Amino acid sequence: MTTASTRRPANFNASKLATAPAAPRGKTCESCGAPVEAGDRFCNSCGAPQPGAAPAEPVEAALAKRRFQCQTCGAETAVPDDMRSFTCPFCDSNYVVELPPAETGRQAPEFVIGFAITPEQARQRFRRWLANGGWLRPGDLARASVEDKLKGVYLPFWSFSMLAESEWSAQIGEYWYRTETYTTVENGKTVTHTRTVTETEWRPLAGRRHEYYSGYLVSGSRGLKQEDAEAIKPFQLAGLKRYAAYFLAGWLSEEYSIDRDGALKVCQQEFFRREQAASGAFMPGDTHSDLRVETHFSRVNSDLILLPVYILSYRYGGKLYRFLLNGQTGKASGNKPISPGRIAALVGAILAGILLVILIFALFGLLTGGR
Repeated sequence: MTTASTRRPANFNASKLATAPAAPRGKTCESCGAPVEAGDRFCNSCGAPQPGAAPAEPVEAALAKRRFQCQTCGAETAVPDDMRSFTCPFCDSNYVVELPPAETGRQAPEFVIGFAITPEQARQRFRRWLANGGWLRPGDLARASVEDKLKGVYLPFWSFSMLAESEWSAQIGEYWYRTETYTTVENGKTVTHTRTVTETEWRPLAGRRHEYYSGYLVSGSRGLKQEDAEAIKPFQLAGLKRYAAYFLAGWLSEEYSIDRDGALKVCQQEFFRREQAASGAFMPGDTHSDLRVETHFSRVNSDLILLPVYILSYRYGGKLYRFLLNGQTGKASGNKPISPGRIAALVGAILAGILLVILIFALFGLLTGGR
C-alpha cells in the first residue's frame, strides 16, 4: 500500500509556527489608544493624524468653488464649479448672486458629519411624511416634480461650550395651616363649620450655582431658523470627523451667514434659560417667587461644524412650503399644503352629521309625544 505524505520545506520551523502572533483585529490610535476605523485620516477621539490612511481627494477637485448668495432669504451656498444655474434650497428662489471666493473670507469648518441617509432613502421618507394625512393634501400637487427639488446640503452650525456661573435670589415660601370657624344659614338655622386655611410664610434666600455646558448647536445659516434647526435635532455628535474637503464631493455646502458672535448670543440666551430653570428647580420650601438670576459666562470655546440636511422647498398656491430631513438620523420636519376644498368638504360632512343627529332626536321626540 502506498501512503501519501506531505512534504515540508527544508527550512520549516515548527516553533515559529506555534509562536506566530494572531492577525490584528483592529487598529488603535498611536497617540491616545482609541480604536480607529480603517481609512480614517484622523482619530475620532483626539484628532491626531493616522499614518497609512488613504490620501484625501485633492482640494481643488473636491471643494466647490462657486458661491451664491440668495437675494430673497440671504443664504449663501457653495455649489459644484460646473453648475451654471442655481435654485436656493431654502426658499425656492432663482434670484441669486455669485460671490467670488476671494470675497468670502470665512473661517474654515473644523468638523463634519457625513450623510448616512441616501438621496433615495430621503425621497422615500418625504413620501411617507407627505402621505400622513394625505386625504387633506391637494389632488393637483405633482409629487414627482416636487421631489426633484430635494437637495442634500452640508449646513454650517456653531457648537459652543462654556462655563456658566450664576448668582440667584428669591422669596421662599413655606406653608403652614390653621383651622378657622365660620357659620352658614341652613334651613333657617345658623350652622357652625370649620375649615383648614393654608398660609404662606415668606423669607428671602440667595445663593450661587455653576454648570459647564457643551454640545449646543446654533444654526449658522440665515436660511435655516433656529426653531427649524431644533425640529430636526439631535445630531449624534459622536459621529464627528475632522473636516476634509473630500466630504463635500457631490454635495451642496453652505457658507455660514451668521458669524460666531451672532451665534454666541443665541447660545448664551439658551444657556441662560437653562440656568433660570435649574435655579428654579433647586429652590427649597413649598413655593417661591421673585426669582432673579444673574449669569456670567467664561471659558467659551466654539467649533464650526458642517452637518448633513436634506432640504425641499416648493411653492403651492402662492405659498412657500419646506421639508427638512436630518441626513444623519432621518428625523423629519416641515409644513404641508392643505386643500381648502377638502377642508370645506370635511367641515360640511361634520356639520351634516351633527344636523342629522339633531333631526333624529327631534323626530324621536315627536313620535314618543315628548315622553
